[in-house]
Amino acid sequence: MKQPINPTPADQPTNPTPADQPTGLLDQARHALTDGTMADLIEKVPASLKEASDKTVSGFKQLSTTQKVVGGALLTLALTYLVAPKKKGKAKRKAAALDQLLLFVNDRIEGYKRAVAETKDGDLRSYYELLVAQSQHFAGTLNDYLTKLGGERETGTTLKGKLYRKLMDAQAAVTGRDEKAILAANVFGERWAIRAYKKALSRKALKGEMRNAVKKQFSQSKKTYKHLKQLTAQQK
Repeated sequence: MKQPINPTPADQPTNPTPADQPTGLLDQARHALTDGTMADLIEKVPASLKEASDKTVSGFKQLSTTQKVVGGALLTLALTYLVAPKKKGKAKRKAAALDQLLLFVNDRIEGYKRAVAETKDGDLRSYYELLVAQSQHFAGTLNDYLTKLGGERETGTTLKGKLYRKLMDAQAAVTGRDEKAILAANVFGERWAIRAYKKALSRKALKGEMRNAVKKQFSQSKKTYKHLKQLTAQQK
């Protein structure tokens, strides 16, 4: 004996077991129409599509049972497709935020490498070497998160960082670079890094463990900035 396509409430079990769960596409559509899944899907659709979605669901009331089942299957697939890309979009936004931040962290590495090469003060050289190692650790952590999101390791630097280093080369060739000038350049570069961290943390896509890692680096960058300013003030 064939089961009815749309069973009456008396035919439906009160506590469905796993075997009672919808299996085929049409069963999923029928289930979506009766348990509110369709409404849940529509709630996740972007606001710009809400009105069209509401009209579509309202139109179901005017269809026959068979039309509802077939139409529901298609609508379920369509709405699921519209909602699903959001997760992929979030991953892309996270990757973009990390990639942009890495450009500035890589600038930080190059800036302190330059300071190591230019300084004649042994204590300052040791400090700059620590900052190079710290920056490389920052970059390694961010790149690990980036690759987990499906991105490629970022080893490049910003355009303005490249231009600034060229300017410093020209200045050094003409007037030379004393310790105060080197420190001033480092303060300027650290300020760029702080702005980059602020921008990265303003993005809601960065969450959880990844966000905490960026926050920790941001905190250390601010401490470095403060210390560099103190060292600059001590120079005659």
